[in-house]
Amino acid sequence: MAPQDPKSVAGKDLPVAERTQILVIGAGPAGLAAAIEAAERGLSVVLVDENPISFKTMGDEVPLHFGQAMSAQARNRNAMMEAFIASEPLIEAAFEAGVDLRLGTACWGLYSNGPSLGWLPGTVAGLNDDERCWMLAAQHVIVAAGRRDMGLAFPGWEKPGVLGATAALALAGRYGALEPRRIVMLGSSTEALTAALALREAGHVIAAVVEQANEMMGSPELAEDLRSGGTEMLTRHVVREAGGRDRVEAAMVVGIDAQGRAFGPERSLACDGIVLAVGATPVVDLLDALGCRIAFQPERGGYAPFVDGDQRTSLRNIFAVGDSAGLWPGKSRDRGVAEAEGRRAAAAIVRDCGIDDGGAVAAGALPGVPECDVGAYRLAWVRASVLEARGEVVVCQCEEVTAREILEVRPPRYLGWQDERRNDRSLSALLGAEPPNPDQVKRLTRAGMGPCQGRRCREQVAALLALSAAVPLSSIPLASYRAPVRPLPLSVAGQIPEAPEQAEHWDTWFGMHAQWRPFWEVPALYTVAGNDAAGPVASE
Repeated sequence: MAPQDPKSVAGKDLPVAERTQILVIGAGPAGLAAAIEAAERGLSVVLVDENPISFKTMGDEVPLHFGQAMSAQARNRNAMMEAFIASEPLIEAAFEAGVDLRLGTACWGLYSNGPSLGWLPGTVAGLNDDERCWMLAAQHVIVAAGRRDMGLAFPGWEKPGVLGATAALALAGRYGALEPRRIVMLGSSTEALTAALALREAGHVIAAVVEQANEMMGSPELAEDLRSGGTEMLTRHVVREAGGRDRVEAAMVVGIDAQGRAFGPERSLACDGIVLAVGATPVVDLLDALGCRIAFQPERGGYAPFVDGDQRTSLRNIFAVGDSAGLWPGKSRDRGVAEAEGRRAAAAIVRDCGIDDGGAVAAGALPGVPECDVGAYRLAWVRASVLEARGEVVVCQCEEVTAREILEVRPPRYLGWQDERRNDRSLSALLGAEPPNPDQVKRLTRAGMGPCQGRRCREQVAALLALSAAVPLSSIPLASYRAPVRPLPLSVAGQIPEAPEQAEHWDTWFGMHAQWRPFWEVPALYTVAGNDAAGPVASE
């Protein structure tokens, strides 16, 4: 056997601060039910949840699209913690069951041995809170990371007050910290209508529900409940612009034709919030980065992991439950469906550990037929709102990349690139004959590279590519995720210790020569031109 490269990480111990039998990520109904079930069966369980999110993190639009719509209440960390605990009765039950519950703690990465990685001590998770960062080894992992909302661009959508429905529900229902009081809702699926009713119950006025399709897409009973409460139901309409100086003060709406083009006069709807509910999607960032098999599954809300009857993913010791495993109206309206998924995953782990008590576990509820063609519905929204927008609209807010720059695969503006008319810069010419890949577009345009890590634009980019190539949305590959899936300050990330053998050769990793010279080797008269970077480096 060839000796190991001393500069490689292979063969060096990874400092692991903690170990547990089960790590549960997410303290929603599914995650809590799984943790309680496993703890009551005698297994050691660590449950982490990044909530309550700090005000600064919310301002970075992580992990949801909060749209700067947080009231001053969100600045009070203690009040947010109390509200979070009070909003979920299973949290107290988890404490009583002996679950090691860590709130305000995020999981930014999952790692496991595979074809290109074989030196880890099993499955390892990277965790961090406000003060520290560490590694935890777990025999089994249950991912219950929830859902987030698809972004939708239109002029003014960067203004404070434009936010996703999931963020709006969390701020209003869980924390009582949603600042907008009069809201226009975009989208009319059953989940969108359910969110609108929940916001109304929390004391907010739903001025209108705007839908680009010919009719409301969700439950007629829910739509009638909103209509009877004074909500205007607008079909074949889109928001043309979010009006206001420093924040949303009105939604300019307009009718559209069958091709999504605006016609007729615009109307101004007075509001201080515009909630995006055109498409919720499972949070699969950790699962995708780990290597679980994921595919576009319309009945599960888009890209979701493949799971078996025990909620087991393609990796035997990794489970997905709750909205992370797929979302559909029945699950959204009945939390018992998610809780049952969590208990099934825990029961499967108990069997894997050889301590099965013979208790029966009910079969899981399966998603039904989707209310509509999910891919076509989302493409229709992007066509009417983004492609037919008044002027160029910024899709990637972090990197300020417009829809046209994405479709024409233009380099970032700060490079000062000038159009070369002799070359074909079409998607097919630059990216090949296969369906365009968002990862390629990301590298060429920087769309999706910002601090929010593409949470507001990735679905829009995929939709734009599908529309341009005239292919179904399902044919566009999932833009890949990589750890860390949460922004990490260097002051926190730098706390992960390294083995002395690992740090010894840090300056020659990846086969690159050092870009610096030790001060004791620098001559009195030094110029860059005379620097020899080809010789031995300090650690050699």
